[in-house]
Amino acid sequence: MHKFIISIFLIISTFRSYGTQLLVPMDENQTDHLKAYGIAFWSLENGVTIEWLLNYRGGSFLMPHLQSLEEELIIRNVKYEVLAEGQVNQIKNQISNPEVNMEVVQLEKAPKVAVYTPGGKQPWDDAVTLVLEYAEIPYDKIYDSAIIMGKLPEYDWLHLHHEDFTGQYGKFYASFSNYEWYKEEVRNAEADAQMLGFNKVSELKLAVAKNIKNFVLGGGFLFTMCSGTDSFDIGLAAHQTDICESVFDGDASDPQAQSKLDYSNSFAFENYKLEKDPYVYEYSTIDGTDDHRGKMTQATDKFTLFEFSAKWDVVPTMLTQCHTNIIDGFMGQTTDFRTSYIKPNVLIMGQNEALKTARYIHGEMGQGTWTFYGGHDPEDYEHRVGDPPTDLNLHPNSPGYRLILNNILFPAAKKKKRKT
Repeated sequence: MHKFIISIFLIISTFRSYGTQLLVPMDENQTDHLKAYGIAFWSLENGVTIEWLLNYRGGSFLMPHLQSLEEELIIRNVKYEVLAEGQVNQIKNQISNPEVNMEVVQLEKAPKVAVYTPGGKQPWDDAVTLVLEYAEIPYDKIYDSAIIMGKLPEYDWLHLHHEDFTGQYGKFYASFSNYEWYKEEVRNAEADAQMLGFNKVSELKLAVAKNIKNFVLGGGFLFTMCSGTDSFDIGLAAHQTDICESVFDGDASDPQAQSKLDYSNSFAFENYKLEKDPYVYEYSTIDGTDDHRGKMTQATDKFTLFEFSAKWDVVPTMLTQCHTNIIDGFMGQTTDFRTSYIKPNVLIMGQNEALKTARYIHGEMGQGTWTFYGGHDPEDYEHRVGDPPTDLNLHPNSPGYRLILNNILFPAAKKKKRKT
């Protein structure tokens, strides 16, 4: 009822503001890029169609000049401009020029967002939940039982918390196996597996990964970061074998596990070598973290966003909207991806030019799409277990966090036939 009343108010407000529109610039002059996405999402939630001006001033938003929208922009300290009809027409004429790499995309409906995360995790444990909270974008938390029970089709967009889908508890055994929090996570995971009818945690995680894959095949949008990228892909590839050593599941791994990997069952990677040693904090040779150590410092670690044709490659253009194309790097359990292990049909959208490792990749599967983003926290270079949370009030213009919000918003775009 509350949303209905707001929607009626917005419709009525439209008639008061005929002839002007609100431009939310997303270039370097924007006061709070992250909350601007929240405003866009809020508008869609309340039935207001808006436009995303790709590559125009950093990927700006054009909105109806409604009193309620203007009030929200002021309250959230998001910079905006009031444009007359002639100014709007001038901008759209500029964008429509076939020689200009810009496009107008209509955003119609707010996607229903879910975050796959275990109970007890705080918003600041994960960059996505942190920025969702800061931008005031609503989301639901779901975990294994909800996915096994078939709840995923209720959502449009899913983020995977920094999870381990291989059943090896994040490969934290060497450093944290004697810590109470680690022991509790193992107990909880084993109890959940038993409750849901699985003999091992790895079997439960594989079933969850298969359900997520089916979610994408059916038209869902998947986004994940850090170890939720390669561990998810490895878990799918290992569906015919056991890659877990006895410290994780009580029995030895399959000695032929490497040769039994089925890369055709996964999304992004192939031909990598598994890291089966439980004392090594790594899943495989996919991750490029070691390439950064000794070769990069925080000051020199950067990655570059590639430019795509806004009029032809609309989705990657949406996903790379930013006010800069060079972004500060940041570490994680999975920092980025060695390109020699990336499948040829995968689109690389961001790359560390010095190391030639891919930070930001994307692909289609069935009716849906997926995006993998390496690293843990775009504003915490080397986040460690127990570090204090990032305060996004100090980083309202974070380009690294903008990439996350691009992924949350792009499912709202009106479906557009690909040009041939």
